[in-house]
Amino acid sequence: MLKPNRLIGIDVFRGWAILLMLIFHFSFDLQNFHYVDLHIRTNVVWFSFRYVIVTMFLLTVGMSLKLVHHNGINWASLKKRTLLLGGASLLVTIGSYTQFPDTWIYFGILHFVLFASFVALPFLNHPRVALVVAIIILIGSFYHWLHTEWLFNLLVTPLHLPTDHTQDIVRFFPWFAVVLMGISVVGFNWHQKIFNRPFFNLPNQHNQLFSFLGRHSLLIYLVHQPILFGFFLLLE
Repeated sequence: MLKPNRLIGIDVFRGWAILLMLIFHFSFDLQNFHYVDLHIRTNVVWFSFRYVIVTMFLLTVGMSLKLVHHNGINWASLKKRTLLLGGASLLVTIGSYTQFPDTWIYFGILHFVLFASFVALPFLNHPRVALVVAIIILIGSFYHWLHTEWLFNLLVTPLHLPTDHTQDIVRFFPWFAVVLMGISVVGFNWHQKIFNRPFFNLPNQHNQLFSFLGRHSLLIYLVHQPILFGFFLLLE
């Protein structure tokens, strides 16, 4: 049963993001296990592909926050979200450290979503402000006025952060702008016009599948890589 204010179209949209993520990570694992060399870290197509996936996920984060807290902050939901994302983020960090001790994940997509879920709260009832701030963040990030390099330089030594690269990182600038855009989409009621269209809302088998993927995105995110890793290890 869907929760009130939950649109199946948004779940379908998130489900598409999950499918693209599975394709991306399967390709990453093919390279990681030396079956192919796709140059995922340097090839502009793969680089852009990741940007599309992250953008889709973070748009749904902003939209979902606005829908959940439309009548004021839902503290019970926020508490549950914090526990789930906090625990999941910890699992990702520990799991990545065991597999990639030199490039472990310290601020990946789940860490970012947890942090952004709190920072976004003051913007939930101000979609115009959210949109303006989003534009400022995008411009500031493009010209490198806004960045978190100073914070990394401050924490790299005491936290022993990877200095070369990390397996996954979602920087606050510019990605918080996408969350704010998601808030604006719902705040201006654009989501009704977009996600009530037949492509997202028809009750066919495809949309039922993508809706399922979207509703269980966190669980899928957590289990898909261990499953893929196990599969490739069995092939060796």
